[in-house]
Amino acid sequence: MEAGLARAGGAWSGPVIRVGPAGWSYPDSPGHLYPADVPSKFDALAFLAGYFDTVEVNSTFYRPQPRRTFASWVRRVAPNPTFRFTVKLWQRFTHERQGPWAADDVRLVTEGLDALAAAGRLGAVLAQFPWSFKPGTDARGWLRELARDFAAWPVVVEVRHGSWQRPQHLAQIKDLGFGFANIDQPVIGQSLTPTAEATSAVGYVRFHGRNYAHWFGEQEEVAQRYDYLYTAEELAPWVERIRAVAAASGVAEVYVVTNNHFEGKGPANALMLRSMLEGRKVRTPSTLLATYPAALAPWAESDDEGRLL
Repeated sequence: MEAGLARAGGAWSGPVIRVGPAGWSYPDSPGHLYPADVPSKFDALAFLAGYFDTVEVNSTFYRPQPRRTFASWVRRVAPNPTFRFTVKLWQRFTHERQGPWAADDVRLVTEGLDALAAAGRLGAVLAQFPWSFKPGTDARGWLRELARDFAAWPVVVEVRHGSWQRPQHLAQIKDLGFGFANIDQPVIGQSLTPTAEATSAVGYVRFHGRNYAHWFGEQEEVAQRYDYLYTAEELAPWVERIRAVAAASGVAEVYVVTNNHFEGKGPANALMLRSMLEGRKVRTPSTLLATYPAALAPWAESDDEGRLL
């Protein structure tokens, strides 16, 4: 693999750009991302690490994972020396504000992060806040507490309300040492619009899809919310934004994550973005290419997948 290098009419000499999907274990992946008849011991994480240099961990958002689980993830991506994880922060720190979190809450999270960092496999920690999280006194205090307790970690903040785009609020995020997650999402009302901001050494870009009909739907519509395949025309402006983030002063590396995971659409778009950034066709699982032949054909080289089954 090309270690996440980007090309634009020649070798990219700037920071490393790593592109990959969010998560690796979804019930709709078999038959779309990889064959439906894979063996029972098939390792989807190891499979994806053969095509991407990063994956965003989702399970850590719902509950802290033990150190042994992180150690297992490290072992499973060992064949790809350039691979780095990004890890979603436990929702206790972003969605639950019934009182201050405890030191034990921080410890539960950082024990696992320590395992990744010690192995050189940690890229970023994503603190994903809801749309309702808006600038103000409470938000400033919340972010200051987060910065205090996670000062040793490369934290990137994702906010979804458009008011955060104002220069003074971006400056606050930067002053606290946080990176800023540039996102593509359905732009409804006062939602954050596309940006190319960099507020720390870690640049971050996330794609959620543009499924307007289900974006603010109920929990049972989560799969539909992320059922969206970007076209090359929709991705092209983001390729330029990604390059702008990478070219920003002080940026050391950039993570690009596709969260539109339904039926392998996120991995498909991630491979398209890799190809567009690198200026060449990229290896693609043959099952995924068969699922989205028209979208992937200009960007993909088929791979027989056999070595990882």
